[in-house]
Amino acid sequence: MKTALIQVPLIWENPKANRDYFEEKINSIQTVDLIVLPEMFTTGFTMNPHTVAETMEGETLLWLKHWAKNKEVAITGSLIIIENDNYYNRLVFVFPSGEVQYYDKRHLFSLAGEEKIYTPGQQKLIVEYKGWKICPLICYDLRFPVFSRNVENYDLLLYVANWPKLRINAWDILLKARSVENMCYTVGVNRIGRDESNHEYVGHSQAIDFLGNTILEPQETEGIFIVDLDKNQMLETRKKLAFLDDRDSFEIQ
Repeated sequence: MKTALIQVPLIWENPKANRDYFEEKINSIQTVDLIVLPEMFTTGFTMNPHTVAETMEGETLLWLKHWAKNKEVAITGSLIIIENDNYYNRLVFVFPSGEVQYYDKRHLFSLAGEEKIYTPGQQKLIVEYKGWKICPLICYDLRFPVFSRNVENYDLLLYVANWPKLRINAWDILLKARSVENMCYTVGVNRIGRDESNHEYVGHSQAIDFLGNTILEPQETEGIFIVDLDKNQMLETRKKLAFLDDRDSFEIQ
């Protein structure tokens, strides 16, 4: 699975400007299977959804479908969606065919009051794409290993984020932990720059293998970083080291 991680600064609450910025990046990418954008990639992490929320038929979804078809690639990232008078921090996974699957962020960031403004999701999403099972999650979800536990035998765990510099050490540690405990590839895509609240972001977008080995070191500069993930190697390791066979059974409430 050839995967492109796009790490950039985000323009505050300006969907069109961010789309234009990402469009240049996406158009420059040659022959990958999957492109991963950060959390709230059209706006930055804002608590003002009424000014920037879109629908599933809005400009950003049309734009994503266009580029997924044009580049013959799947594209994923989260944005603010309004639906039935509720706001969602929604990750969309757009297939080259134009099909869209989505996941609504379950763990809303109470430190910023996200749970007071957005509606939490309830369902975990497992995307099947090009023979891979992918579990996409959003930022604060990273701190809650029970929800991400690999009971579905997924192959790739994705986290899209606006994770600030102040707590970046936790981001690095937890991404590696999720890889080891779930015996899967883990890719984390974060933003850089400063937002309107003067929070600083230093990226650290990275990729880790199923044993916790670093494939792509945490990156701090703007850029497109491409990794090639080998599913067969992962499956061979799982067969040899069958740790997932001993996982606990549980229910999430």
